[in-house]
Amino acid sequence: MSFDFATSIDRRQYPTKKWQQYAEDVLPLWVADMDFRSPPAVIEALYRRVDHGVFGYADATPALRDTLCRWSERHYGWSIDPAWQCWVPGVVPALHLAALAFSEPGEGVLTATPIYPPFLSVARHTGREAQTFELAPPTTPGGDWRLDLEALEAAIRPSTRVLLWCHPHNPTGRVWDVDELRGLAELAQRHGLIVVSDELHCDLILDPERPHQPLGLLCPELAERLITLWAPSKTFNIAGLSAACAVIADADLRQRFQRAATGLLPGVNVLGLHAAEAAYAEGEAWRLALLEVLRDNLARLERHVAGWPGVILSPPQSTYLAWLDLRGSAFAESPQQRLLEEARVALSDGADFGWPGFVRLNFGTPSETLEAALGRLDRVLS
Repeated sequence: MSFDFATSIDRRQYPTKKWQQYAEDVLPLWVADMDFRSPPAVIEALYRRVDHGVFGYADATPALRDTLCRWSERHYGWSIDPAWQCWVPGVVPALHLAALAFSEPGEGVLTATPIYPPFLSVARHTGREAQTFELAPPTTPGGDWRLDLEALEAAIRPSTRVLLWCHPHNPTGRVWDVDELRGLAELAQRHGLIVVSDELHCDLILDPERPHQPLGLLCPELAERLITLWAPSKTFNIAGLSAACAVIADADLRQRFQRAATGLLPGVNVLGLHAAEAAYAEGEAWRLALLEVLRDNLARLERHVAGWPGVILSPPQSTYLAWLDLRGSAFAESPQQRLLEEARVALSDGADFGWPGFVRLNFGTPSETLEAALGRLDRVLS
């Protein structure tokens, strides 16, 4: 079966954050949604559901729960129980909910930087203490970012209650090694931390030699203190339908999470639930085709970056996001703003991720759009 990832779609036709944040002459490669149509199976399922004409409150059906269980078993060998699933309107609300459920005001919420910006706002929004530590950057150009376990342990304080973890990692695209994950689990156990593992990008592995290993499978000893966050939103480009799942094996932990949600979170979008089931049940062929497109786009990006003096890319092992180090370039100061002004390309500002001097580039777009944007960047960075 073939799918169309080449046709550019007019995303300004309907309000969309990605394409309306900036002026019309700007090519946006920033916020993490793709410019591809969602899988045909998802679109067709939504047509059928809309044709029903009634959109009342809904919960995750047994069919949806079973579908996610089968997906987990098939792709990762992780047997999850339908009862472990807590469907929520999104991963970001779930991060905040976890802080409320498993810590008290003034206690610590810890995360590693660089990191997807909402991680850094959880503590502020929930009245907790923001605590951070730094990942270890590559020691050679194009090398891997690493989890510095010594830095992690040094950052844990008596007040630390929750560790927000991103696996695979946004923005670096890193797929963590077994030793890193087991070291993290050991520290969480020893210091009594609740671990919230955002595994949102796990279905978008670009490097076949770096398979994703769910933290809950690799470290079953964490079951009493682990919340795994999962969603079809990035994989199948349905983020606006607002459906995600917290997988929580421990019954007490699950009940605390659900109690904290009472009155704070709305029910999950009824169309989002329907789309999620169709995506996990029928979207595999589309996902595999998407991965080939993303790998080609990444190779295209790497060829351009090679001609940008002082710009370093550590190739992502997952996601459709590239983390570019411009600190050694002529655009070291305020690179996002300068590239916006001089190249008319919108990227995400590394300062928002806790690391000024970097930008994040979204290459989940048709090759024609990507090539046009990279051509603009060539003119100012080469």
